[in-house]
Parts: sequence; structure tokens; C-alpha cells
Amino acid sequence: MNTPKVAVVILNWNGIKYLRDFLPSVLASTYPNLDIVVGDNGSSDDSLEFLRSRYPSIRIIENKENYGFTGGYNRVLAQVEADYYILLNSDVEVEPNWIQPVIELMESDVQIAAAAPKIKSFHQKDHFEHAGAAGGFIDKFGYPFCRGRIFYEIEEDKGQYEQAGEVFWATGAAMFIKKRCWDLAGGFDETFFAHMEEIDICWRLKNMGHKVMYCPQSVVYHVGGGTLNSENPFKTYLNFRNNLLLLKNNLPFWRAFWVIGLRFFMDLLALSRFLMEGKRRDAWAISKAHQNFVRKLFSKSKVKSQKSKDYQAIVSNHKTPNLTGTYSRSIVWDFFINKKTKFTDLEKKDLH
Repeated sequence: MNTPKVAVVILNWNGIKYLRDFLPSVLASTYPNLDIVVGDNGSSDDSLEFLRSRYPSIRIIENKENYGFTGGYNRVLAQVEADYYILLNSDVEVEPNWIQPVIELMESDVQIAAAAPKIKSFHQKDHFEHAGAAGGFIDKFGYPFCRGRIFYEIEEDKGQYEQAGEVFWATGAAMFIKKRCWDLAGGFDETFFAHMEEIDICWRLKNMGHKVMYCPQSVVYHVGGGTLNSENPFKTYLNFRNNLLLLKNNLPFWRAFWVIGLRFFMDLLALSRFLMEGKRRDAWAISKAHQNFVRKLFSKSKVKSQKSKDYQAIVSNHKTPNLTGTYSRSIVWDFFINKKTKFTDLEKKDLH
């Protein structure tokens, strides 16, 4: 039996500290048919000099400027040949056998397009980490959440999510994806720049009938906030704008129309809350996000314009999209009003 070729691809932007701290764990990976690639997004620090002097065997692909997470990966992966890509953040520590269990799971079913390991906190290793935890879900209004993390409530890992299975989205911090599925989906939508682009590509794959999986037998430890921390207004802007783009790109037109209308109202409530808390820059970021979204409302995403024939043809053959990993209620209401702060508090009948 042939061992699939896997490429771990780390996108770097001025991240010499993380390369120094976490590359050794990646190089200690035990998977036998492995390439490790660093794609550099126009760094101005000493990242490239460090890599060339310390790790001359690692392949470096240089982008001329910072194209963001989306554009950076699109340009780098276009130059990488493998059966599987692993998109790995530079601020992630991995265990030696983190690759094999996920590849075995994905090889077991041709419909599996993407998967994620268990994401735990580097700084608090008995807890899950915000960006992915134990697999991503999405509610009826497009709010993403995870097993092990709903909004700001992060659970301790007590072995409660040890069953591999389907989810809605795989974290971009450590995303496994089949190359043929990456190509079929057209890569990331560069309109996103960063944040939620992984949910977008997973949603497109599910609209084509594919599966996205969670594999708890693989564990990685994520620092988080390496490029944009949670207090950065630009991150607030990206999160609010990109969540609306996510709905526009993936929902049927009329459903997107009313869901986006409702989301505008809910976002204005969040804006008011930021103002009351004195966070004027975050409030302005939401306003800018709405303005930018309206300008893009009737524009085609770069992915769909590039891959429209393949994408639309396959989606039309799967008139019922794969909805596994969706929550039929409002996670906002259940979290803030009903005080359901853990994934295990949610009713199983509402999870699909």
C-alpha cells in the first residue's frame, strides 16, 4: 500500500519567534512520506535568514508581499505537489504522531475532503484552544462555535470529545485537506484576507457533498493570536465582515437575504455594546465591516469566478448540501440567555 504524500505548509509573516520555538516539533513528526514547506508572506524580520542558516533542508517559497492568510496560501500551495496539504500555523506545537491518525481517517472515505486534529492551548495544555477546539460547528444564523469552545467559554479537556466524527468546519490553525479537494474548491476566497476563510472553504466542500472530520487521536497545541490578537480592531473588522461574506457565498439567495438582514440588526447590538464599554475602535470596526460588505454584496467572489463551472456543476448535482455540523437554533440566544455555555449543554436533537 502506497503511503500518501503529505506536505506540511507553514505560512510565515514576521514570525521568527514562532519558527524558532515550534519548527523543531514539526521536524520531529514521524510520518514517513512528508515534505515541510515554509511559505513566506513578504516578511521584514530575519525569518528567511534564520531558516536558511538553521534549516537548509526546508523548502522556502517566497511571496513578494503580504497577501494575507488567504492569498498567501493560494500562491504557495499552487507550487506544492502532494496528496494532502496540512495548513499549519507557525504558532503550533505538534506531537510526533500527529499526522498518521488523520491521514488514516481521511483515506477511509473518498468523500472526506478535510479534517482537523484536537486543538489544545499551548499555555494551558489541559484546556481546549479557541481556534478549533474539538471540531467546528455553525448555527442557523451563521455564528461559528466549537465542541469545547462557545464564544469566550473554553472547556477543560476531560476526555469528553474523544470520538472521531463529522463536523462542519476544520480549523485553519491545523487544517488537513486533500489536494484534489483544494483544487476543486478553488482554494481560499481571497476577499476574506484572514479569519473564517477556513469555514468558507469547508462550507463550499460540504455544498458539494463532501465531509469534514474531527480526529481526536491527533493533538496539537496552539498559542493563538500570533498575528492579530483578540483586542485588535482590525480583527474585529475581519470577523464581522467575513461572517457576512460567509453567508453571502454559501447560502441560497433568499435564505442569505433574510439571514444577513437579521445579522445586521444583531451586529448593531454588538456595536452598541462596544460603545457602552468604551471600545469605540471596535464599534467603528463593525461599522466599517458593514460598509465594506455592502460594497461587495453584488460582486462575485474570486473563487467562484475562477472555478464557477466545476463548482456550480457539482453543487447542482447535490441539491441537498451536507448539513452535518449545523445547529438548528441560535447559539447566541442559547449561550447568553439560556446560559448553555458548554457544547454538552446543547440538545442533541438540535445538532445535525
